[in-house]
Amino acid sequence: QVTLVESGGGLVQAGGSLRLSCVVSGGTLRQYGQGWFRQAPGKEREFVAALKLSGASTRYSDSVKGRFTISGDNAKNTVYLQMNSLEPEDTAVYYCAAGRVISSTMTAQSAYYYWGRGTQVTVSS
Repeated sequence: QVTLVESGGGLVQAGGSLRLSCVVSGGTLRQYGQGWFRQAPGKEREFVAALKLSGASTRYSDSVKGRFTISGDNAKNTVYLQMNSLEPEDTAVYYCAAGRVISSTMTAQSAYYYWGRGTQVTVSS
């Protein structure tokens, strides 16, 4: 059974940075693709970023491209989401997910079948 635990969320001012971490247990990063998704109050959960180490592929939503960076550390079985130039619109619960994705499905929530419980990110203006 694969489990994912996120950490690193918090309160930050607009323009600031945070780094989210997701520790993956019960599997290795190379077995699965990893994604970050977020859900703001009153909105549906949306794709943020994805990483597939086998193939060295990354994907980003247009809203975070150039500001967020996803990366993975095989030795620590941990996926990171570095978030810079944060905006109030980035306020949401951020979820880490894992699944046997392929390049064409990396952005699709349905491709991921293991999910963490989420970590809250709040950006004040």
